[in-house]
Amino acid sequence: MQVEVEGLARRFGGVKALDDVSFRLPPGRRTALVGPNGSGKSTLNRVLAGLLAHEGRVRLDGMAPRQRAPELARRVAYLPQQAPRLAAPVRELVRALAELRGIAPEDVAAHAAGLGLNMEEVAQQPLQDLSGGTRQKLLLAATLAAPVSLFILDEPTGSLDPAARQRFFRAFEEVADAATVVLCSHRLEEVRALVDHVLVLQEGRLIYDGGAGGFLEARSAHVVELQVEGDAAQRWLQERGFRPGAAGWWSRRASAPEKQKLVRAIASELGPALLDLEVRPLEELSLPADGHA
Repeated sequence: MQVEVEGLARRFGGVKALDDVSFRLPPGRRTALVGPNGSGKSTLNRVLAGLLAHEGRVRLDGMAPRQRAPELARRVAYLPQQAPRLAAPVRELVRALAELRGIAPEDVAAHAAGLGLNMEEVAQQPLQDLSGGTRQKLLLAATLAAPVSLFILDEPTGSLDPAARQRFFRAFEEVADAATVVLCSHRLEEVRALVDHVLVLQEGRLIYDGGAGGFLEARSAHVVELQVEGDAAQRWLQERGFRPGAAGWWSRRASAPEKQKLVRAIASELGPALLDLEVRPLEELSLPADGHA
């Protein structure tokens, strides 16, 4: 599905959540939508899903989401950041979603099982009584079960354990095929595995629209941790932003380019004062607080 956005704006009272946002996603493009909290990502997702009125032009395969909702309902899968706390029993909710999507409830149950959720065990429970992880697995199963042309996924695995996230990745690759994807996520493993393009929002404005490779590499975050001996070595670390921790360990967060320079400097400057050194990647995408791309 082709996504076209031109001059998009959306206000909530006096707050401009989206401000003159324009971009185009050709069919089959997989895009990460990233930015600081409050940058407008969820608002943009809800506009694309046809859930919010807006200014400007939005078209999905030439159709306006809010005006052509019945025609788009079975072609677009929207997964919100937080699963709704509905009082309806799981069985009734799945039946309603399946009817809307034109699929069998058994299809949802099969995908739920693939994510580690036995539908029969929760079928009679109200959705609102389930744990956050169980609710997320249920909505993910409903999302994966429908053959759609556009996936809009807002932090799809935020409530899942690592094993369930890996099961989701495998299942998604099987069903997504040539579909267009808009993914909100701060998890590097998700972004790297699922997208080839990046859009960055900052205070409601689009500040980056381009390829994923170089963007992600520059924003991969690491933690550099080391133990040293001697006051001079400790002063050297303090001057470079390291903070002391337990058991004599000092640590600092660094981007991928910073990490390489920092490790070289540690090796050359500290010498015998260096007792131990560890560098480990962080799971989350590193974005500056001001969101500059």
